Amino acid sequence: MNKKMMFLSAAFGVMSSVAMAQSIELPEPQIDNGVTLYQALKDRHSVRRFSTRPIDNQLLSNILWVAYGVNREDGRRTIPTARNEKDLSVYVTNNLGTFLYDADANSLVRVLDKSILDMFQSQPFMANVPLVLIYAGSTADNNYAIMHAGSAYQNVELYAATNDLGSVVRALFDKEAVAQALNLPDNQRVIVSQAIGYEEE
Repeated sequence: MNKKMMFLSAAFGVMSSVAMAQSIELPEPQIDNGVTLYQALKDRHSVRRFSTRPIDNQLLSNILWVAYGVNREDGRRTIPTARNEKDLSVYVTNNLGTFLYDADANSLVRVLDKSILDMFQSQPFMANVPLVLIYAGSTADNNYAIMHAGSAYQNVELYAATNDLGSVVRALFDKEAVAQALNLPDNQRVIVSQAIGYEEE
C-alpha cells in the first residue's frame, strides 16, 4: 500500500470513529411492568419537584419507545399518526449532550456536543431536571405534528406515572432559540417540551 492509500485509509478510520461516536445505540426497550392502563391513568399527574438522579440508557430507551418508537414490522409507531405521516421529531437533551431519536435504529444521533438543559430553566423547578424531550414537527397547516406531539407526550406521562418518574409538559421556554440551537430546517418548528426525572421525595 502506498503512502497516499495509507493516509486515506487512516483518515477513513478516524472519520469512521468520529461518525460512530456521533450515535449511541440504545438497549432494547423493556416496558412490560404489568401495570394496567386504568392504573396508569389514575396515577398520572404533573410533577414540579425533581431530584438530580440521572436517567440511565435503559430507562431512556423505554421512554423514547413509549413516545415514538416502532411497534410493528411495517415501521409504524406507538402513537397514532394521521395518514401515517412521520412528521414528528423527538430530541433529547441531558448531561451528555443533545440528540435526535432515531426510532428505526433505536438510537440517539448527536446533534450538539453540549446539553441545552439551561434553555428550559425558565422556572426554578427546572434546575434539577436531568432530561428534557423536545417535540418538533412540520409547520404544515394540517396540525398533524401537533396532534402527534400530544399523543407522544401523553404516552410518556402515563409511562412515568407507573415507573416512579416525574414528568411535566412545558411550553414556557424560548421555542425560537431552541429551534436555532437544534438547527431545525425552515419547515420544522419546536412544538412543546417535556421534563422527565425522578420525583424529589
